Amino acid sequence: MHYDARKNEHGLPHDPFKAIVAPRPIGWIGSQNKKGQKNLAPYSYFNGVSDQPHYVMFSSNGLKDSLTNAEETGVFTASLATSNLFDQMNISSVPAKYGTDEFELSGLTARQGNYVDAPCVSESPAVLECELWKVLDLPHSSRKKNTGNYIVIGHVIGIYIDDSFIKNGLFDFKLAEPLGRLGYMDYGIINAENSFTKNRPELNEGGEVLPVKEWDGSYK
Repeated sequence: MHYDARKNEHGLPHDPFKAIVAPRPIGWIGSQNKKGQKNLAPYSYFNGVSDQPHYVMFSSNGLKDSLTNAEETGVFTASLATSNLFDQMNISSVPAKYGTDEFELSGLTARQGNYVDAPCVSESPAVLECELWKVLDLPHSSRKKNTGNYIVIGHVIGIYIDDSFIKNGLFDFKLAEPLGRLGYMDYGIINAENSFTKNRPELNEGGEVLPVKEWDGSYK
């Protein structure tokens, strides 16, 4: 099938876009307003955008609390959502009135960041602490009407890793089992059973692709 995505006339029961752009990391965004009221919410439009220096982004559909708080205070955190924290992550996604503490609601322990004054999930094996760099209002967004989409870009100035998840000098994501958002209301788990390691291919002098070997420990 082909359809015009601008009109979104796909004829299916649900929009397939998110099922195609999958899996997506979950940005578990911790923030607070100037009154100190904490907020925690998961965003599936989340990812790293550079590593030298470190920047991440999450996208808010409408002027949600995470965006409002980040603009108000200039900081936020992103805790890694993992398989053992799925229920808490899911609870924190509930629509709630402004000022609701989703940490308390979902039974999580809020911990203030070491580098930014924003809360993060103490139970998470890894946390990114971010300073707000810029918010991009995507086309057709209206702050007055609270419609549209907004990209929040943060500079990662601090990183926390639980030492028990560092194996042989590497962060063991297979042990952490990060959650990924799939299409519709589906989720996936990254673990040892569904991940693998390979080197990037190389070319010989004749421009032919050489057989790809197992990872030799050098990051390329």
